[in-house]
Amino acid sequence: MPLKVAVQADPMHSFNIKGDSTFAIMLEAQARAHSLFHYETKTLALRGGSLFATGHDVTVRDELGNHFSFGNEKTVNLGTFDVVHMRQDPPFDMGYITATHMLDHINPRTLVVNNPTEVRNAPEKLFVLNYRQFMPETLISRDAAEVAAFRKTHGDIILKPLYGNGGAGVFRLSDGDQNFSSLLELFEGAFRNEPFIAQKYLPEVREGDKRIILVDGKVAGAINRVPAENESRSNMHVGGKPEPTILTKREHEICEAMAPDLKKRGLIFVGIDVIGDYLTEINVTSPTGIREVKRFGGEDIAAMIWDAIEARR
Repeated sequence: MPLKVAVQADPMHSFNIKGDSTFAIMLEAQARAHSLFHYETKTLALRGGSLFATGHDVTVRDELGNHFSFGNEKTVNLGTFDVVHMRQDPPFDMGYITATHMLDHINPRTLVVNNPTEVRNAPEKLFVLNYRQFMPETLISRDAAEVAAFRKTHGDIILKPLYGNGGAGVFRLSDGDQNFSSLLELFEGAFRNEPFIAQKYLPEVREGDKRIILVDGKVAGAINRVPAENESRSNMHVGGKPEPTILTKREHEICEAMAPDLKKRGLIFVGIDVIGDYLTEINVTSPTGIREVKRFGGEDIAAMIWDAIEARR
């Protein structure tokens, strides 16, 4: 049966359709005869116990430069939809958190993917601490003395914002780097109320940072992202090169350990990051990578996501 689907996302014209997972999900929905409505988070309005959004019916096409057509702008009651995809990009700030509270008013009568309560309770760099047996040495603090002591212990560290995304604000601080104090001052000014995250630098990142995608708790596929030369970040936003990969025994162990929790929380579409033998992040807000997996001959993960959704409706 066709479903009424709303997609809460960034502006359609900003989509890089070659690698955009949201676009792949929309294409698959349309192929299954589900109707699509697109809106931006800023149009959400909670009024009289009902949640409204203003946007457009949308048709999508896998054509560069011609990938969507809008109908007339209209305001809809999201409670009348079967599915809402919460796919706006982070940062995971108060605006993002507020959107999850608003979507709580319609979920689960309208299925919100991922579950907004659990998205709120599972920020990437904190949720991962539930599986610290798989993690590198990690510190979360904004106390300069604590960060300095962590660096003294481990020498070569990564320092990054706790709620950042896409590799923004990620710094490698080698032993003896004279920018350490200045960088801490910069972080303290930029993130006035938030801790930072410091991790022991993993030299294995030169071989790649693996993105493993799980659908409804099951491994769906993976890609390896290799940093550009003279770059410590592997994010594709900053020049990381995707390549095909297979999972190791250790990576299967990591996925199996978290699978029951992901399924219980209603986190249907999740991407985890693994460097060497170490789990570094669990991405539940707006995971990416499904088009690259398919491009390298892997599973059609958009279809798997819709199979999991349709099984719930």
